[in-house]
Amino acid sequence: MGARVSLSYDEIAEILKIIDGSSCDELIVETGDIKLLVRRNTAGGGQALSRDALSSSTIAPTPASFTPPLPAGAPAAALAKAPHQIEVVAPMVGTFYRAPSPDAAPFVEIGSSVRTGDPLCLIEVMKLFTTIAAEHDGRILQIGAENAELVEYGRTLFVIDPA
Repeated sequence: MGARVSLSYDEIAEILKIIDGSSCDELIVETGDIKLLVRRNTAGGGQALSRDALSSSTIAPTPASFTPPLPAGAPAAALAKAPHQIEVVAPMVGTFYRAPSPDAAPFVEIGSSVRTGDPLCLIEVMKLFTTIAAEHDGRILQIGAENAELVEYGRTLFVIDPA
């Protein structure tokens, strides 16, 4: 028998906040008996959020509780890299943190030497933190996001010059 999973209003609000700050147009979250479908209204008119019921336990906020996304600002500047340099990209949409806690030193700085497996940053999604580690030895040349900034999937977070 499968475990029953539910989403709280706060968790759904956090999902909406992440989508609002990203360039995603649609997100489907399925857990257990719940299916949540969130669509951004990109063409004017229509619903910004739709509900798709899998069962009577489907949870979704009403459209009235959804704040439509603000027009996107200028995209983050792309980091320049040479062909031999390595980009570390965000594996998910979330909040980028350079340090393990607010009062701790950043994991890395520009010029830091890193070894495979060294932590580079954290990405937080719905109060779950994922450590992003170096996949190659090298030296940090660029850092592509500010601390506590919302980053999109695929955004370059670091450029590393391999050792």
